[in-house]
Amino acid sequence: MSLESPVLEIDPLLDDRKNRIIVCCGSGGVGKTTTAAALGVRAAERGRTAVVLTIDPARRLAQSMGLTELDNTPREVAGIDRSAGGSLHAMMLDMKRTFDEVVVQHSDPERARAILENPFYQSLSAGFAGTQEYMAMEKLGQLRAQDAWDLIIVDTPPSRSALDFLDAPKRLGSFLDGRFIKLLMAPAKVGGRAGVKFLNIGMSMMTGTLNKVMGASLLRDIQTFVAAMDTMFGGFRTRADATYRLLQAPGTAFLVVAAPERDALREAAYFVERLADEDMPLAGLVLNRVHGSGAAQLTAERALAAAEELEDWAADEAEGSGESAESAGPGESGGSAGGGPGGSDVALTGKNDDRRIVDHGAGHADSRQDRPDDAGTERLAAGLLRLHAERMQVVARERRTRDRFVSVHPEVPMIEVTALPGDVHDLEGLRAIGEELAEGQPAAA
Repeated sequence: MSLESPVLEIDPLLDDRKNRIIVCCGSGGVGKTTTAAALGVRAAERGRTAVVLTIDPARRLAQSMGLTELDNTPREVAGIDRSAGGSLHAMMLDMKRTFDEVVVQHSDPERARAILENPFYQSLSAGFAGTQEYMAMEKLGQLRAQDAWDLIIVDTPPSRSALDFLDAPKRLGSFLDGRFIKLLMAPAKVGGRAGVKFLNIGMSMMTGTLNKVMGASLLRDIQTFVAAMDTMFGGFRTRADATYRLLQAPGTAFLVVAAPERDALREAAYFVERLADEDMPLAGLVLNRVHGSGAAQLTAERALAAAEELEDWAADEAEGSGESAESAGPGESGGSAGGGPGGSDVALTGKNDDRRIVDHGAGHADSRQDRPDDAGTERLAAGLLRLHAERMQVVARERRTRDRFVSVHPEVPMIEVTALPGDVHDLEGLRAIGEELAEGQPAAA
């Protein structure tokens, strides 16, 4: 008996023109990128002007959309049915390029050049913890400000924790606004040698320690970077806060994507609770890669019992066949060499181990090789029954895992997507996923 949950209705979510942003979030490896792409295709073919922003570095999304590459510039996806008036663009976040665009946009050319050439900035923009998530927020804000699309679908960064997407921008903003950065900015703000000399009196011990820990060259690069970025630090926090408010506003919907596995649904539960704490609108949960069976009425227990019975029968048959072969002497096959039961003339011939029974009375030949191997057939059927039992055990385990989530969060709308035999490689595959998202129902008995 499975617990019921409200049905997540995808088409009304996509069709509502008030919905401008859909964020697909969840732990890594649960199909967020494929879900985001499928939603984009379905929305575009239902009349929305959509753009999909992905942070997944894999090439699958570009290939499935028929694009040779994805980069920081939205590219139109060909092959979309535009009869309803929609279109689809796709892009992949380039973290460093987005950071560079922010620097160029919010500083004068000389200062921008100094920042872009600074070694500490180059390291920060390429891999500082939280930079990817922060730049995803920056790019989302840019796309929303352009107002060129009426629906933005965001595939959040793959991470160890789904909460990083919400936490990392604040962490980076706190770092850029933190006491350490402000302390390094102080000499530049005081200005002139006198100011630097005055501050050096109080900072000499700290600077000496930092030089030993970080190296004089790195500390100098940081100070140069901070001096050049002085006028921009407030802007980072302001824009991060503005995008955060945008995620809380009406018109934004979060879709939590998970697989029917314990760790993935635990992350999904944490995310659902965190979204509620932050007053962010949750549309529902997409449960991906759910296994099923076309013969669900045959339980695992019954299948295993039948398999054991067939295997025992096959073993007995093989043993009986062996005993019959040993009891038959040369030139014998269940009757005399010259005359069989009923007066038929039965003889054995042999050549190259192809023993044939020749029934002269009936006037035809029957090869032992042409007869079906009953024992082999039973063993094959037993193997298939065992495979079915394994599948039904997987189905039962996934159902228990799903039910645990539903018991804690019965209010969360849910939709289930059947596991596919392979990856999605083209638009047709994305359309099929979109149709299942729109038509699927959470199984409940």
